[in-house]
Amino acid sequence: MIIQNYSALKKDCNFSKVLQILTAGLDSAMPQKELGKILNSKQIQIGRKLIKLKNYDSIYLVAFGKAANSMTKAVNSYVKIKKGIIVVPKGTKSIIKNKKFKTFKAGHPTPNKTSVEAAKSILQFLTQRNKGELVIFLVSGGSSALLALPDGITLNDKVKVTKQLLVSGATIQEMNCVRKHLSQIKGGRLVQGIQCDAVSLIMSDVLGDDLSSIASGTTYYDNTKYSSTLKIIKKYRLQNKISKSVLDRLRLGASGKIPETPKKSKIPHQIILTNNDCIKSMKNKSKQLGISSKILIISGDVAKSASKLVLNMPKKKNSCIIFGGETTVIVTGNGKGGRNQELVLRILEKIQKTKQDVIIAALGTDGIDGNTKYAGAITKNITVKQKEIESYLNKNNSNSFFKKYSGLIKTGYTHTNLMDIGLILKLE
Repeated sequence: MIIQNYSALKKDCNFSKVLQILTAGLDSAMPQKELGKILNSKQIQIGRKLIKLKNYDSIYLVAFGKAANSMTKAVNSYVKIKKGIIVVPKGTKSIIKNKKFKTFKAGHPTPNKTSVEAAKSILQFLTQRNKGELVIFLVSGGSSALLALPDGITLNDKVKVTKQLLVSGATIQEMNCVRKHLSQIKGGRLVQGIQCDAVSLIMSDVLGDDLSSIASGTTYYDNTKYSSTLKIIKKYRLQNKISKSVLDRLRLGASGKIPETPKKSKIPHQIILTNNDCIKSMKNKSKQLGISSKILIISGDVAKSASKLVLNMPKKKNSCIIFGGETTVIVTGNGKGGRNQELVLRILEKIQKTKQDVIIAALGTDGIDGNTKYAGAITKNITVKQKEIESYLNKNNSNSFFKKYSGLIKTGYTHTNLMDIGLILKLE
């Protein structure tokens, strides 16, 4: 069972229904089945383009992101891979035992020295590839931190600006815009000098499935400019919180003194899974359980997303709202929590006086929510003093709240990453 504490949480039969729907969403986030639809031992189908594998002397693999392990395992079961590199978050348990793959466990959500080592190794690996060979890139969310090769700044500079963007409430698109313009590999730079054929298979962790934003467009291209980065820094008032070298670098680019990131794609790309696939599976599961459903997509500030969900709270018994997307949290406290745990707590806060008989749940498909080891949280509309909830929220300490009142969902690293999923179920 992908939810490790499923048995403990399902003691309430209504919790069991919610957990079944969440599990359906998580199961559909696994890449094996979808990859099998587009590739086999003979070919890879990318849209209308058919890549025949017999035309290549050797096939290599480069996988990076939270789903790198599971994607590699799937592709390796279909295609004869000669050698490859895998980059996953530090703390991930490896599911690849084959010695032909070199694995790096790098920093996330901020890069570390292993992130730099991994990036350099991939660059060197690619320079060794020749015509007549094929490289299969497997790309998933989390790669913006897992691969780091700062351009004109130090790694400490890059870490500092990443941390400031993380706590500022910046969207993933805004964060990646800045990171692409401070990197030697992002925004399509990784593949600019490649001499062999290549293809990129991608799992989307961004709303709208923008290829230039997923993993900071490492194998794609960049549709943002240096001038955009300065607007983002100004928007979140980070001018005095980040290194002068970072600001100088971005200003040089905005003035045209540094070449812009690539604006054309060099290799074909195919998105294999998105958050919408999770939502569809959850909807189908709720129908099987006899529960009617409505779908909502949430993004941006977690407090505003909570309000949106409360406004759309299911009115009929045995009905639910299924939601997906990814919120942002402005961190002002030093507690433990994540955007999903905080979202559930904020919804609970907003419905305290309504006495609505509902169950609320949200989790990250990657299995790790914020600075905790939990994926998210689930709760009934329990009665708690308003001041107590506010105290936890002010400290960004939602994890401690759900430890006290129970409801933390644990999956561990899931080896996938398709943003967040959740639902609000109106009970009979």
